[in-house]
Amino acid sequence: MRSVRWKIIAAGLVLGVAGVAAWQLLPEDGSGHGAIRVGTTDVVSSLDPAGAYDVGSWALFSNVYQSLLTVKPGSDAPVPDAASSCGFVGQKLTTYQCELRPDVKFAGGRAITAEDVKHSFDRIKAINSDQGPAPLFNTLESVKAEGRTVTFNLSAGDATFPFKIATGAASIVDKDTYPAKSLREDGRIDGSGPYTLGAYKAGTSAGLKPNTSYKGQGKPARTPVTVKYYKDSADLDQAWNARQVEVAHREMPPAVLAGLNPGMKDVRYQAAGGSETRSMVFNVRPGSAAAPLAVRQAVAAVLDRSKVASDVYLGTVTPLYSLVPAGIAGHSTPFFDAYPTPNAATAKKLLKDAGINATVPLTLGVNVRGANVTEAQELKRQLEGTGLFQVTVKPVEKWADYQKGYAAGEFDVYTIGWVADFPDADNFLSPLVGADSSMNNGFSDKHVDELITRTQSHSERADAATEFRDLQKAVAQQAPLVPIWQKKDYVMSRDAVTGGQYLSDGTGVWRLWELDWL
Repeated sequence: MRSVRWKIIAAGLVLGVAGVAAWQLLPEDGSGHGAIRVGTTDVVSSLDPAGAYDVGSWALFSNVYQSLLTVKPGSDAPVPDAASSCGFVGQKLTTYQCELRPDVKFAGGRAITAEDVKHSFDRIKAINSDQGPAPLFNTLESVKAEGRTVTFNLSAGDATFPFKIATGAASIVDKDTYPAKSLREDGRIDGSGPYTLGAYKAGTSAGLKPNTSYKGQGKPARTPVTVKYYKDSADLDQAWNARQVEVAHREMPPAVLAGLNPGMKDVRYQAAGGSETRSMVFNVRPGSAAAPLAVRQAVAAVLDRSKVASDVYLGTVTPLYSLVPAGIAGHSTPFFDAYPTPNAATAKKLLKDAGINATVPLTLGVNVRGANVTEAQELKRQLEGTGLFQVTVKPVEKWADYQKGYAAGEFDVYTIGWVADFPDADNFLSPLVGADSSMNNGFSDKHVDELITRTQSHSERADAATEFRDLQKAVAQQAPLVPIWQKKDYVMSRDAVTGGQYLSDGTGVWRLWELDWL
């Protein structure tokens, strides 16, 4: 498998001047002796791994649950966590086997069994939540538990399967407390991660305490953490400036990120990865204004990504012309090849050739977070500026409501951010445009599915380059979604906190256990 190196760009580490008294490094409110407060706008949609496929939920899962495998900071290969060893059986990449660690147990004290692991995967498939991670396991056919051995049988060769079971989707849950065919909804968690969940208030805060019985790849947590959830970037920025949080991650306002510099006092920051992407997703179901191919292609033809990057995000994002971001093996530029510059005349011809002569009404859904609404207004301005579209922006405040809304087909087009679950091009394609995709937009294409299967069959990932290129070209032709930009992952922390550079590095793991007081 070809290695994909996720580069961590560390900058702005403000070094303390020799001789500065220790008290000067602590927050002014004296909370250095208590929990580290981490602020984010990525809220949790569900505490049950079978019901969540979003950044906020998985960030929490990384800390309160364990998966069989995980990814270490700065690495791009899965390593054992709750498992002692894992590997493919044979050369066909259709059987994957893991052996559980002998000492791993839930925080409540019960030893984790292979049956718990089987139960965790079986219920994902059985529940098949619209907001859940079932699409990630499209090749998983069955799971067998025998002794401390877990065997996964796949319907087709899938070289990416080890990455998938290193994600929050593969969190191991207690078979005695998580229903087999429905989500757990009592607001509690039974996991085996570095932390246990204490006081939890949905959309507001999560109190995490070190799990003293944790055994796994990560180092034991030493310091309690309180995760504080904010409605939008402005609220997070206000909390940061008021010193109500010591760490801020996803998502500070673009103006703040653009203004970061090494000379800032009491601020450490780093920009990691570069794999977060954002796209316009089209509802292609019959009856949607975006169902006609010509409408989607016309939008792609007039989208001015550079204008969005400069005017909305102040240069903190980079225009993206591929579902696979630059820096990931398999990246190409099919949307640039098809639509090199925004061109209203091209869009008009596409619509006219399809017999569409009237202004196209589009309902644009947007989740109220960060600069999303400002971005939606810019997209509306661009589309309406051609005289070809009439756009109605529909903001939705709660993430869970937004997910349910687009899954139910309430919007003709909606904007979605995507953060890598694992560092492979497949993760930017299969969950987004494959059969039963997590986008819930009604798109299905046999040729696209065949290409996805072929890319997954290569154990040497470099050998999939041709299929990845063909796959992205096919997606650009069908345009079920149109990429807008990619960006780095920014983490800001106060000088009194260490470990911020390990919190997030683009591998999909949120390492709160790396945080500590200086």
